[in-house]
Amino acid sequence: MEGQHRKNIQPGVEVAIVLKQHQRSGELTYGVVKDILTNSRFHPHGIKVRLEDGNVGRVKEILQKD
Repeated sequence: MEGQHRKNIQPGVEVAIVLKQHQRSGELTYGVVKDILTNSRFHPHGIKVRLEDGNVGRVKEILQKD
């Protein structure tokens, strides 16, 4: 799970996240990172981000790096 390390994520990167309400099902939401909300360098469940469409969740996959 490469979304656990903050260094791998920057604004503009396309990612797959899990929204809070989808944590049990694991349903992924896709989008482009607008803001990084987790301050620590590592989080075991994924770095929390806000997508350009306003959704907030934890990164599970990094799809494309600029």
